Amino acid sequence: MTTPAPSTPSAQPAAADADGTANLRIDTSVPHPARRYDFLLGGKDNFAPDRESARQLIAAFPAVRTAALENRRFLGRVVEYLTAEAGVRQFLDIGTGIPTSPNVHEIAQAIAPDARVVYVDNDPMVMVHARALLTGNTPDSTAYIEADIRNPDTILDSPELHQTLDFTKPIALLLIAVLHFLEDSDQPYKAVSQLLDALPPGSYVALSHVTFDALPDEVRHSLTALADPAAGHGPFRARTRGEVAQFFNGVDLLEPGLVSIVEWLPEREPRPQTSCAAEAMAYGAVGRLR
Repeated sequence: MTTPAPSTPSAQPAAADADGTANLRIDTSVPHPARRYDFLLGGKDNFAPDRESARQLIAAFPAVRTAALENRRFLGRVVEYLTAEAGVRQFLDIGTGIPTSPNVHEIAQAIAPDARVVYVDNDPMVMVHARALLTGNTPDSTAYIEADIRNPDTILDSPELHQTLDFTKPIALLLIAVLHFLEDSDQPYKAVSQLLDALPPGSYVALSHVTFDALPDEVRHSLTALADPAAGHGPFRARTRGEVAQFFNGVDLLEPGLVSIVEWLPEREPRPQTSCAAEAMAYGAVGRLR
């Protein structure tokens, strides 16, 4: 499968906010996960450091673009299933990344026009694009919060969250390809537990998480070296199946459980384009809160 070649924007010290003013908080001199992911998906909202970081990942693991695309397909299947089969009408998408169609609200609202989505990311550039591009069926059906999962209170206390989602009804928490950017010192299990504790009974949590479990030793060693803080690619922590399973403590996993993302309901659309767990390089699962 080929990926369209991304266009190349000119490097600049700052991006512009929706009103056209400079946003000096956006640092384009260092790679950022959302922009690197955008490059891997064939997007154009990335800068030279993001592209160089991605190229080093590709050199160490040539299937990394396949992995990125399969993660998007997994997200699509999860949202389609939760909307069509589980009857979910509310989604909290943390670590949403730069908008890449189809987005969560597009998938959900195509099935249920009354679905509502709150997007959360800690990158100001993502929020600029989200506010400009992620518009739902009605003005109040989507909202955007600039916050960091490392501090769940900033998400849970946000007025936008409670204006958009009804916490007396089930909510689907989406943690797609975000938790591997939290190191152990960030207390990721505590952050996820706090988010789950705030959700109403009958809510759902879906996550995908990078793993090196199925990789050959030489590839694992190369990627581990790139994940070292001294390598300059930003924080990254791949986890084993057992470590990923801990995020679902106290949650009932839906079938087929915690599996490679290409093995999670592969008969549903959008179907995986590979059956190789090593190429997908990520576990995924959906669980229901008791």
